[in-house]
Amino acid sequence: MNIDIVVPWVDSSDPEWQSDKSKYSSGNSYGDRPERFRERGLLKYFFRCIDKNMPWVRNVFFLTRQNVPAWIDTSNPKLRIVKHEDFIPENALPCFNSSLLERYLHLIPDLSEHFIYFNDDCYVLSPVCEDYFFHNGLPRDMLAFQPVVANPKDPGMSHLFLNDALVLSRHFDKRATVKENFGKFFHIGYPLLNFVYNALEMCFPKFSGLYSVHSAAPLLKSNFVELWDKEGEYLESLAGNRFRSDSDVNQYLFREWGKLKGRFVPSNVTRHVMYTEISEDNSKTVELIKAKGKRYFAPAVKILCINDTVDSPDDETFSKQLIDAFESSYAEASGYEKRSDE
Repeated sequence: MNIDIVVPWVDSSDPEWQSDKSKYSSGNSYGDRPERFRERGLLKYFFRCIDKNMPWVRNVFFLTRQNVPAWIDTSNPKLRIVKHEDFIPENALPCFNSSLLERYLHLIPDLSEHFIYFNDDCYVLSPVCEDYFFHNGLPRDMLAFQPVVANPKDPGMSHLFLNDALVLSRHFDKRATVKENFGKFFHIGYPLLNFVYNALEMCFPKFSGLYSVHSAAPLLKSNFVELWDKEGEYLESLAGNRFRSDSDVNQYLFREWGKLKGRFVPSNVTRHVMYTEISEDNSKTVELIKAKGKRYFAPAVKILCINDTVDSPDDETFSKQLIDAFESSYAEASGYEKRSDE
Protein backbone atom coordinates (compact mmCIF):
# COMPACT_ATOMS: atom_id res chain seq x y z
CA MET A 1 0.00 0.00 0.00
CA ASN A 2 1.40 3.38 -1.05
CA ILE A 3 0.97 6.02 1.64
CA ASP A 4 1.76 9.70 1.08
CA ILE A 5 2.05 12.66 3.40
CA VAL A 6 0.50 16.03 2.58
CA VAL A 7 1.62 19.13 4.47
CA PRO A 8 0.77 22.80 3.71
CA TRP A 9 3.17 25.64 4.55
CA VAL A 10 3.24 29.41 4.40
CA ASP A 11 5.91 31.98 5.19
CA SER A 12 4.28 35.24 6.25
CA SER A 13 7.62 37.06 6.10
CA ASP A 14 7.76 36.73 2.31
CA PRO A 15 7.28 40.24 0.77
CA GLU A 16 5.46 38.95 -2.31
CA TRP A 17 3.06 36.96 -0.16
CA GLN A 18 2.47 40.02 2.06
CA SER A 19 1.70 42.15 -1.00
CA ASP A 20 -0.81 39.65 -2.38
CA LYS A 21 -2.44 39.20 1.00
CA SER A 22 -2.92 42.94 1.48
CA LYS A 23 -4.79 43.14 -1.86
CA TYR A 24 -7.39 40.59 -0.78
CA SER A 25 -7.56 41.03 2.98
CA SER A 26 -11.07 41.97 4.09
CA GLY A 27 -10.09 42.87 7.62
CA ASN A 28 -11.73 39.69 8.92
CA SER A 29 -10.10 39.40 12.35
CA TYR A 30 -10.78 35.67 12.51
CA GLY A 31 -9.45 34.67 9.10
CA ASP A 32 -6.57 37.16 9.02
CA ARG A 33 -5.00 36.67 12.44
CA PRO A 34 -1.16 36.49 12.66
CA GLU A 35 -1.05 32.96 14.09
CA ARG A 36 -2.73 31.65 10.95
CA PHE A 37 0.40 32.39 8.95
CA ARG A 38 3.24 32.73 11.46
CA GLU A 39 6.48 30.88 10.60
CA ARG A 40 8.51 30.02 13.71
CA GLY A 41 11.44 28.24 12.08
CA LEU A 42 10.32 24.74 13.10
CA LEU A 43 9.62 23.26 9.65
CA LYS A 44 13.08 21.72 9.45
CA TYR A 45 12.25 19.54 12.46
CA PHE A 46 8.98 18.42 10.96
CA PHE A 47 10.99 16.91 8.09
CA ARG A 48 13.64 15.46 10.39
CA CYS A 49 10.96 13.68 12.39
CA ILE A 50 9.36 12.30 9.23
CA ASP A 51 12.70 11.17 7.80
CA LYS A 52 13.69 9.45 11.03
CA ASN A 53 10.40 7.97 12.17
CA MET A 54 8.40 7.37 8.97
CA PRO A 55 10.96 6.21 6.36
CA TRP A 56 8.33 4.02 4.68
CA VAL A 57 6.37 7.01 3.31
CA ARG A 58 6.17 7.05 -0.49
CA ASN A 59 6.06 10.82 -1.09
CA VAL A 60 5.78 14.01 0.91
CA PHE A 61 3.62 16.55 -0.91
CA PHE A 62 4.69 19.99 0.25
CA LEU A 63 1.98 22.54 -0.52
CA THR A 64 3.04 26.16 -0.96
CA ARG A 65 2.03 29.21 -2.97
CA GLN A 66 5.54 30.64 -2.88
CA ASN A 67 9.16 29.54 -3.07
CA VAL A 68 10.31 26.78 -0.75
CA PRO A 69 12.73 27.44 2.14
CA ALA A 70 16.33 27.76 0.92
CA TRP A 71 17.49 24.76 2.95
CA ILE A 72 15.08 22.26 1.35
CA ASP A 73 16.65 19.79 -1.08
CA THR A 74 14.15 19.76 -3.93
CA SER A 75 16.08 16.93 -5.60
CA ASN A 76 14.96 14.46 -2.92
CA PRO A 77 12.97 11.83 -4.90
CA LYS A 78 10.38 11.59 -2.13
CA LEU A 79 9.67 15.32 -2.02
CA ARG A 80 6.95 16.73 -4.27
CA ILE A 81 6.65 20.51 -4.35
CA VAL A 82 3.05 21.42 -5.16
CA LYS A 83 2.03 25.00 -5.82
CA HIS A 84 -1.53 26.08 -5.08
CA GLU A 85 -2.27 26.56 -8.77
CA ASP A 86 -1.38 22.89 -9.37
CA PHE A 87 -4.54 21.67 -7.65
CA ILE A 88 -6.75 24.56 -6.54
CA PRO A 89 -9.14 25.87 -9.23
CA GLU A 90 -8.27 29.29 -10.64
CA ASN A 91 -11.48 30.90 -9.34
CA ALA A 92 -10.37 30.13 -5.75
CA LEU A 93 -6.91 31.71 -6.09
CA PRO A 94 -5.06 33.30 -4.45
CA CYS A 95 -5.77 31.25 -1.35
CA PHE A 96 -4.99 32.32 2.23
CA ASN A 97 -7.42 29.85 3.74
CA SER A 98 -6.30 26.40 4.89
CA SER A 99 -9.91 25.18 4.99
CA LEU A 100 -10.32 26.01 1.30
CA LEU A 101 -7.04 24.30 0.48
CA GLU A 102 -8.11 21.16 2.36
CA ARG A 103 -11.27 20.78 0.31
CA TYR A 104 -9.24 20.27 -2.88
CA LEU A 105 -6.62 17.81 -1.60
CA HIS A 106 -7.96 15.04 -3.83
CA LEU A 107 -6.91 17.06 -6.90
CA ILE A 108 -3.20 16.97 -6.03
CA PRO A 109 -1.54 15.28 -9.03
CA ASP A 110 -0.36 11.70 -8.37
CA LEU A 111 -1.59 11.68 -4.76
CA SER A 112 -2.18 8.10 -3.59
CA GLU A 113 -5.53 6.80 -2.37
CA HIS A 114 -4.09 6.51 1.15
CA PHE A 115 -2.53 9.67 2.52
CA ILE A 116 -1.86 11.34 5.86
CA TYR A 117 -2.68 15.01 6.20
CA PHE A 118 -0.33 16.87 8.51
CA ASN A 119 -0.29 20.47 9.61
CA ASP A 120 3.27 21.69 9.99
CA ASP A 121 2.76 21.99 13.75
CA CYS A 122 2.55 18.20 14.20
CA TYR A 123 5.78 16.33 14.94
CA VAL A 124 6.32 12.56 14.91
CA LEU A 125 8.54 12.13 17.96
CA SER A 126 9.11 8.38 17.77
CA PRO A 127 8.94 5.63 15.12
CA VAL A 128 5.53 4.69 13.76
CA CYS A 129 4.69 2.05 11.17
CA GLU A 130 2.14 2.03 8.38
CA ASP A 131 -0.32 0.10 10.54
CA TYR A 132 -0.41 2.94 13.03
CA PHE A 133 -2.38 4.95 10.44
CA PHE A 134 -3.95 2.32 8.14
CA HIS A 135 -5.00 -1.28 8.78
CA ASN A 136 -6.11 -3.53 5.94
CA GLY A 137 -6.41 -0.51 3.68
CA LEU A 138 -8.62 1.53 6.04
CA PRO A 139 -7.74 4.49 8.28
CA ARG A 140 -7.44 3.91 12.00
CA ASP A 141 -9.75 6.40 13.66
CA MET A 142 -12.34 7.03 16.33
CA LEU A 143 -16.07 7.58 15.84
CA ALA A 144 -17.60 9.68 18.57
CA PHE A 145 -20.08 12.48 19.05
CA GLN A 146 -19.11 15.76 20.63
CA PRO A 147 -21.33 18.83 20.85
CA VAL A 148 -20.06 21.89 19.02
CA VAL A 149 -18.75 24.31 21.63
CA ALA A 150 -19.24 28.07 21.34
CA ASN A 151 -15.70 29.39 21.72
CA PRO A 152 -15.56 33.23 21.70
CA LYS A 153 -11.74 33.19 21.40
CA ASP A 154 -11.86 31.10 18.24
CA PRO A 155 -15.41 31.38 16.90
CA GLY A 156 -14.46 30.24 13.42
CA MET A 157 -13.74 26.69 14.60
CA SER A 158 -17.21 26.51 16.13
CA HIS A 159 -18.69 27.46 12.77
CA LEU A 160 -16.48 24.94 10.93
CA PHE A 161 -17.55 22.01 13.10
CA LEU A 162 -21.22 22.97 12.90
CA ASN A 163 -21.05 23.45 9.12
CA ASP A 164 -19.43 20.03 8.75
CA ALA A 165 -22.20 18.47 10.85
CA LEU A 166 -24.89 20.21 8.79
CA VAL A 167 -23.53 18.71 5.56
CA LEU A 168 -23.30 15.24 7.08
CA SER A 169 -26.86 15.50 8.43
CA ARG A 170 -28.13 15.83 4.86
CA HIS A 171 -26.88 12.32 4.09
CA PHE A 172 -27.03 10.36 7.37
CA ASP A 173 -29.78 9.62 9.85
CA LYS A 174 -28.09 9.85 13.22
CA ARG A 175 -29.73 6.99 15.08
CA ALA A 176 -29.80 4.68 12.04
CA THR A 177 -26.08 5.30 11.49
CA VAL A 178 -25.29 4.41 15.11
CA LYS A 179 -27.32 1.20 14.76
CA GLU A 180 -25.45 0.24 11.58
CA ASN A 181 -22.05 1.01 13.12
CA PHE A 182 -22.73 0.23 16.78
CA GLY A 183 -19.44 -1.56 17.33
CA LYS A 184 -17.55 1.38 15.85
CA PHE A 185 -19.30 3.93 18.03
CA PHE A 186 -18.93 1.81 21.17
CA HIS A 187 -15.57 0.17 20.57
CA ILE A 188 -13.81 -1.40 23.53
CA GLY A 189 -10.60 0.56 23.87
CA TYR A 190 -12.01 4.04 23.27
CA PRO A 191 -11.53 6.49 26.15
CA LEU A 192 -14.37 6.28 28.67
CA LEU A 193 -15.44 9.85 27.94
CA ASN A 194 -16.27 8.90 24.36
CA PHE A 195 -18.61 6.15 25.55
CA VAL A 196 -20.36 8.72 27.76
CA TYR A 197 -20.67 11.24 24.93
CA ASN A 198 -22.05 8.62 22.54
CA ALA A 199 -24.57 7.33 25.07
CA LEU A 200 -25.82 10.81 26.00
CA GLU A 201 -26.03 11.88 22.37
CA MET A 202 -28.55 9.14 21.65
CA CYS A 203 -31.08 11.27 23.55
CA PHE A 204 -31.03 13.72 20.65
CA PRO A 205 -32.14 12.71 17.13
CA LYS A 206 -30.08 15.35 15.27
CA PHE A 207 -26.33 15.70 14.86
CA SER A 208 -24.73 18.19 17.24
CA GLY A 209 -21.12 17.58 16.21
CA LEU A 210 -18.50 14.87 15.86
CA TYR A 211 -15.19 14.42 17.65
CA SER A 212 -12.01 14.68 15.59
CA VAL A 213 -8.49 14.36 16.93
CA HIS A 214 -6.25 17.39 16.36
CA SER A 215 -3.37 15.40 14.94
CA ALA A 216 -2.12 13.76 11.75
CA ALA A 217 -5.18 12.53 9.84
CA PRO A 218 -5.19 9.29 7.79
CA LEU A 219 -7.48 9.92 4.83
CA LEU A 220 -8.83 8.21 1.73
CA LYS A 221 -8.87 10.20 -1.48
CA SER A 222 -11.99 8.34 -2.62
CA ASN A 223 -13.99 9.89 0.25
CA PHE A 224 -13.20 13.35 -1.15
CA VAL A 225 -14.23 12.29 -4.65
CA GLU A 226 -17.48 10.76 -3.43
CA LEU A 227 -18.51 13.74 -1.33
CA TRP A 228 -17.61 16.21 -4.09
CA ASP A 229 -19.84 14.17 -6.40
CA LYS A 230 -22.76 14.61 -3.99
CA GLU A 231 -22.08 18.12 -2.67
CA GLY A 232 -20.03 19.66 -5.46
CA GLU A 233 -22.32 22.63 -6.06
CA TYR A 234 -22.29 23.55 -2.37
CA LEU A 235 -18.52 23.06 -1.97
CA GLU A 236 -17.83 25.07 -5.10
CA SER A 237 -19.94 27.93 -3.70
CA LEU A 238 -17.33 28.35 -0.96
CA ALA A 239 -14.48 28.99 -3.41
CA GLY A 240 -14.65 32.72 -2.79
CA ASN A 241 -13.56 32.33 0.85
CA ARG A 242 -9.91 33.23 0.29
CA PHE A 243 -9.56 33.73 4.05
CA ARG A 244 -11.18 31.57 6.71
CA SER A 245 -14.88 32.29 6.90
CA ASP A 246 -17.85 31.40 9.08
CA SER A 247 -19.34 29.56 6.09
CA ASP A 248 -16.37 27.21 5.55
CA VAL A 249 -16.08 23.44 5.91
CA ASN A 250 -12.71 21.70 6.20
CA GLN A 251 -10.93 18.34 5.92
CA TYR A 252 -12.78 17.00 8.97
CA LEU A 253 -15.90 16.84 6.80
CA PHE A 254 -14.29 14.27 4.48
CA ARG A 255 -12.76 12.39 7.40
CA GLU A 256 -16.12 12.10 9.17
CA TRP A 257 -17.87 11.17 5.92
CA GLY A 258 -15.69 8.08 5.64
CA LYS A 259 -16.19 7.22 9.30
CA LEU A 260 -19.98 7.47 9.14
CA LYS A 261 -19.81 5.22 6.07
CA GLY A 262 -17.97 2.71 8.25
CA ARG A 263 -14.75 2.93 6.23
CA PHE A 264 -12.29 2.88 9.10
CA VAL A 265 -10.82 0.63 11.78
CA PRO A 266 -11.88 1.72 15.29
CA SER A 267 -8.86 2.50 17.46
CA ASN A 268 -7.98 4.76 20.36
CA VAL A 269 -6.05 7.25 18.24
CA THR A 270 -5.67 9.63 21.19
CA ARG A 271 -3.48 7.22 23.17
CA HIS A 272 -0.16 8.34 21.68
CA VAL A 273 -1.11 11.90 20.72
CA MET A 274 -0.62 15.10 22.69
CA TYR A 275 -1.93 18.57 21.93
CA THR A 276 -0.09 21.60 23.33
CA GLU A 277 -0.14 25.34 22.71
CA ILE A 278 2.79 27.73 22.49
CA SER A 279 2.73 29.84 25.63
CA GLU A 280 5.01 31.66 28.01
CA ASP A 281 5.69 28.36 29.77
CA ASN A 282 6.72 25.66 27.29
CA SER A 283 8.70 23.59 29.80
CA LYS A 284 6.56 20.46 29.50
CA THR A 285 6.64 20.61 25.71
CA VAL A 286 10.40 21.13 25.72
CA GLU A 287 10.87 18.20 28.09
CA LEU A 288 8.73 15.95 25.89
CA ILE A 289 10.67 16.87 22.73
CA LYS A 290 14.00 16.20 24.44
CA ALA A 291 12.71 12.81 25.61
CA LYS A 292 11.45 11.98 22.09
CA GLY A 293 7.99 11.42 23.48
CA LYS A 294 8.94 9.03 26.29
CA ARG A 295 7.06 9.40 29.57
CA TYR A 296 7.49 7.47 32.79
CA PHE A 297 3.91 7.10 33.96
CA ALA A 298 1.94 7.43 30.74
CA PRO A 299 1.99 6.04 27.18
CA ALA A 300 4.70 7.46 24.94
CA VAL A 301 3.73 10.41 22.78
CA LYS A 302 4.24 9.53 19.13
CA ILE A 303 2.66 12.64 17.62
CA LEU A 304 2.96 16.03 19.27
CA CYS A 305 0.91 19.01 18.11
CA ILE A 306 2.37 22.40 19.07
CA ASN A 307 -0.40 24.80 18.13
CA ASP A 308 0.11 28.51 17.58
CA THR A 309 -3.03 30.19 18.98
CA VAL A 310 -4.48 33.65 19.44
CA ASP A 311 -3.02 33.61 22.98
CA SER A 312 0.46 32.48 21.89
CA PRO A 313 3.17 35.13 22.35
CA ASP A 314 4.69 36.50 19.17
CA ASP A 315 8.20 36.44 20.55
CA GLU A 316 11.27 34.72 19.09
CA THR A 317 12.34 33.72 22.60
CA PHE A 318 9.64 31.07 22.75
CA SER A 319 10.36 29.84 19.24
CA LYS A 320 14.02 29.46 20.21
CA GLN A 321 13.05 27.35 23.23
CA LEU A 322 11.40 24.85 20.90
CA ILE A 323 14.19 25.01 18.31
CA ASP A 324 16.81 24.30 20.98
CA ALA A 325 14.77 21.35 22.25
CA PHE A 326 14.51 19.84 18.76
CA GLU A 327 18.24 20.43 18.17
CA SER A 328 18.99 18.38 21.26
CA SER A 329 17.01 15.40 19.94
CA TYR A 330 16.98 15.85 16.17
CA ALA A 331 20.29 17.53 15.40
CA GLU A 332 21.04 15.28 12.42
CA ALA A 333 20.01 16.77 9.07
CA SER A 334 17.34 14.90 7.16
CA GLY A 335 17.38 13.76 3.56
CA TYR A 336 15.04 16.64 2.80
CA GLU A 337 17.78 19.18 3.60
CA LYS A 338 20.59 20.36 1.37
CA ARG A 339 24.08 19.29 2.36
CA SER A 340 26.10 21.97 4.12
CA ASP A 341 28.52 22.16 1.17
CA GLU A 342 25.75 22.98 -1.36
